[in-house]
Amino acid sequence: MFSMPHFRNHLRTIVSDTRGAEIAEAAAVLPLMFMILIGIFWFGQAFSIYGAITRAAQEGARAGAVPDCATCSTNNANFTEYATHAVNAVQNALSTANLNPSLARYPATPPAFASCASGSAGNSCNSAASNNVCVQMPVQLSSSTTGAAGVCGVSVSFQYPFQFWLPFTSLNNQQVWMTASARVRLETH
Repeated sequence: MFSMPHFRNHLRTIVSDTRGAEIAEAAAVLPLMFMILIGIFWFGQAFSIYGAITRAAQEGARAGAVPDCATCSTNNANFTEYATHAVNAVQNALSTANLNPSLARYPATPPAFASCASGSAGNSCNSAASNNVCVQMPVQLSSSTTGAAGVCGVSVSFQYPFQFWLPFTSLNNQQVWMTASARVRLETH
């Protein structure tokens, strides 16, 4: 039989014994730490891809504003050459960033602009250049309060998918469409 003092000593030994506590603490903390590290990695990937698609949209808008061709002119109401240059620049920039250009798609809601050219639908995406990049031109980028015409330019926008992998969260295997958009003033030769 146990005597009361012997029982107290045995109980104190059990309570004060810390062997294995580190293992229990590590088992509680390590999964949370790994989830945070995985989250940092995947959000970093998303931020990197967002930067790459934004640069691609900027390159497309620049290429559409000043195309390198002898037949292009700002008097051309068709602007097909401009849009083709813009789309090619977007595709080249995406390829350079190791992103698949075929995954790009038209934005769910293209930016709304007033048209600069009379009788031209600058507010709609140019479908001749297509390849899932919305090229709008000539569009009014700014309006003037003095009654003069605003600045005309080109707008390039598209969406690119990103798939998160964060186990045990609502973002696990969720596909997110990131939108890239850029506007540049049209240059005349």
